Amino acid sequence: MKSSCIDYRSTGSFSPAVIRYLNRDEKLEPFQAYPPTLAGLKAAAENRNFTGDRELLAKVLLEQYEKVAAAGRPAGEKVLANIRSLANENTFTVTTGHQLNIFTGPLYFIFKIVTAINLANQLKKADPGKHFVPVYWMATEDHDFAEINHTYVDGQLLSWETGAKGATGRMNTATMAGTLKSYTGMLGLSGHAADLAKLVTDAYTRNENLADATRYLVNALFGDYGLVVIDADDTRLKKRFAPVIAQDIFEQNSYRQITASSEALQQTGFQTQVNAREINFFYLADGLRERLVLENGTYYVLNSDVRFTPEELRHEISAHPERFSPNVILRPLYQEMILPNIAYVGGGAEIVYWLQLKKNFDFYDTRFPVLILRNSAMLADEEMAIKLTRLDLCFEDLFTNPVLLEKEWVRKHTKNDLSLTGEWAELEAVFEKISFRAAKVDPTLAPSAQAVKARLGRAIQNLEKKLVKAEKRNNHTALSQIAAIREKLFPQGGLQERKANFAPFYVKHGPELISELVKHLEPLDFKFTILS
Repeated sequence: MKSSCIDYRSTGSFSPAVIRYLNRDEKLEPFQAYPPTLAGLKAAAENRNFTGDRELLAKVLLEQYEKVAAAGRPAGEKVLANIRSLANENTFTVTTGHQLNIFTGPLYFIFKIVTAINLANQLKKADPGKHFVPVYWMATEDHDFAEINHTYVDGQLLSWETGAKGATGRMNTATMAGTLKSYTGMLGLSGHAADLAKLVTDAYTRNENLADATRYLVNALFGDYGLVVIDADDTRLKKRFAPVIAQDIFEQNSYRQITASSEALQQTGFQTQVNAREINFFYLADGLRERLVLENGTYYVLNSDVRFTPEELRHEISAHPERFSPNVILRPLYQEMILPNIAYVGGGAEIVYWLQLKKNFDFYDTRFPVLILRNSAMLADEEMAIKLTRLDLCFEDLFTNPVLLEKEWVRKHTKNDLSLTGEWAELEAVFEKISFRAAKVDPTLAPSAQAVKARLGRAIQNLEKKLVKAEKRNNHTALSQIAAIREKLFPQGGLQERKANFAPFYVKHGPELISELVKHLEPLDFKFTILS
């Protein structure tokens, strides 16, 4: 593949908040621990005083990978070596997290993981005295099924419809048989298509729940790069977090800390992403993940019959910490308490809400990681590149507003002069004379002359638009080709990575797709990458 890069600001697809973060806005410094640079990452590793249970972490991970082996795809030696290394004091993690989108969901899921892998490798070279492990944190406790139950393959929507509720990681994959059949049917029957079809079929039929199926699939794609997949929906890991669960529910510390931090961020002109609640935990059981709320001295689980007195709730947290699931506000704190993490790789929205959290990390005496914006990229084939060259365009041009792009392309390639600027300048000079003459006869006539001028100006503008529109009709074939390419690369007007699934690219390139992404995506360059 060939690669080129453009500035994130030039894409027009990233929020002002993200641009401010990448530009190292000094007003945001109080809301982060270290800058997103190699020096900042090395400092984070040097000062990371991890007090979690490394032995337990490694044990839990090895047990989770036994499920992968039982399903027929054992973890590779790189993965197992990375897991074992977590028991050592000089090993640190670079983590990314995401929901359990079926078939990996949109492309940016892949880009997130590649960013974490490349960043870990880069740190190993820069700081050889330490070891760095890339980690994918599965959001197995998330219950927003509507966000993960679909994907787009070549513009076609595929959905998994089921009435199951609760944590998505616990959902039974048997109910997605029809969706799986549709997905594999779109891939083809030979070559890389057949390989991918078998892979996803094995993932979702050999594993009973979505968490295990996702681990299987991600391990198959990224195991050779040493990526470790973690499911934190584990009783032993939750026990490590139990003191915070109790303290935060009864004292509502996160609500106060994050509310204050959010207000401070807003004073810098920053648009915050999330709001803290008085209680930031869900109650978790099979088929149930609902908010815990306090009313009149009693703790209720919404949309259920579950309720606790304060004493009963304390006992429940102590006896069954796995039944308490942190929301978006506290999941990061849980992550950093059980992983020896130094960096979190996230999308733009994630970076924004993580900036709201540092004050709460400080309160709980937990190190705040370096926030790294994941790589963003666009994948295009050779045919598109050839067509763009023939159209005298490059991929970077396609980020221009489509209406403006058409207009500028027509102006550049027409043989006719479509601008009436010169003629209007001449008319303006004439009207200056008319206005002057009218004012001499009667000063009150000058505004009338200016009104006639304004009406004529609008008429000239409309005529100019008609000239451009007529020339567009003359270049209908070329403009249709541009529109078709743009729709392919910007499905429904948005970035390709936010909609398209990786399958068509894997069918064409096979495992080389992943290796090319690893080769070309630079985690600390903070540029949008175009691969063709």
